[in-house]
Amino acid sequence: APESLMQALEDLDYLAALDNDGNLSEFGIIMSEFPLDPQLSKSLLASCEFECVDEMLTIAAMVTAPNCFLHAPPGTEEIALTCWRRFSHPAGDHFTLINVFNAFKAATANPTDPGNNEKWCHNYFLSSSALSMAEMIRAELVEIMKRIELPISQPHFGSEENLLSIKKALLSGYFMHVARDVDGSGNYLMLTHKQVAQLHPFSSYYNTRRIPEWVLFHEFSISEGNSIRVVSEISPHLFAELVPQYYFSNLPPSESKDILQEVINHLAPTPAMKEEQK
Repeated sequence: APESLMQALEDLDYLAALDNDGNLSEFGIIMSEFPLDPQLSKSLLASCEFECVDEMLTIAAMVTAPNCFLHAPPGTEEIALTCWRRFSHPAGDHFTLINVFNAFKAATANPTDPGNNEKWCHNYFLSSSALSMAEMIRAELVEIMKRIELPISQPHFGSEENLLSIKKALLSGYFMHVARDVDGSGNYLMLTHKQVAQLHPFSSYYNTRRIPEWVLFHEFSISEGNSIRVVSEISPHLFAELVPQYYFSNLPPSESKDILQEVINHLAPTPAMKEEQK
């Protein structure tokens, strides 16, 4: 549909993938080297700047592969939740996926026992085929990075600096996928339109007392009860720091936008500072 095509072009423009004539920019050409959604490709490239490439490669592989969490058989739901909590990360689902992938790699590192993959995944209610596919996707992305001579930083997952860097890389691509809990009960209003969504049941925040106010999400699904999937907490200050101003100015009016505008105004340098920067 023409509307979908125009929306896609607008999104690519926000991601700096197009030049003034509507052709792929130099940055867009590099983005197109990756068999990923444009937002994910942008986040992966941004991770080179923020030195968290190793972690972003894992996130990109995990969200591109099928969902790794299996629907627990009736009567075993609580057992499955207990197993998954072992991988849960307080920073959000993107970080939880890194924990899952790293645990899978560690548990299945023994080449003499090929059946260990299935056994370990079965014990934790995880999909062996999905995790194996994520492993293959990640290896392919690493090869592309090497072919186009992009740096791959060493893993530093777990440090505060690294967690912040990952959030910055994610926001560089997914600033269009931000939502705010408007009533403190998990009703998230997306910034881009007046659509309200709830957390997906597979989210590490689901059924917990701690519901973050501002989140970045990987995708929005109408078919699964207006839910947002793969959700991580962000701060409005981080959003204000990284969002393109021309994208922000085109957002529809809302209370969330007003809050962000106050943050942006607060972060804006004073005239004296501007003069000094010049």
